[in-house]
Amino acid sequence: MDKGKRKELLENFKEIKTLMGIIQIRNKANGKIFIDAYPNLKNKWLTLQMQLNTGRFANAQLQKDWKEFGAEGFDYEVLEEKDAGEIADVKWEMKQLEKKWRERLQPYGDQGYHKPGDR
Repeated sequence: MDKGKRKELLENFKEIKTLMGIIQIRNKANGKIFIDAYPNLKNKWLTLQMQLNTGRFANAQLQKDWKEFGAEGFDYEVLEEKDAGEIADVKWEMKQLEKKWRERLQPYGDQGYHKPGDR
């Protein structure tokens, strides 16, 4: 590959935005929700489905329901996204977004897969 083409590809790659944000997985049968923040949302749903399908998801309650209801029993939604390249402290921003959405949606007890005080 010539240097001009390589430089062009590198510049194009640098222009690709990395979107961070908050996702929600909702159980269609019981309405329970799971909320989490990720520094890169690209292909996140595919990754989460793979973890759930192989029994390796960190949240045991959601994993149990996934096994019972299957992939078709859940909806995935990005609740909020931001350009990670424009944020100085992505970890801090993710914590703030997650806190805001958990306060808003209260994914605890019968409404969700989280326990009060969970990260």
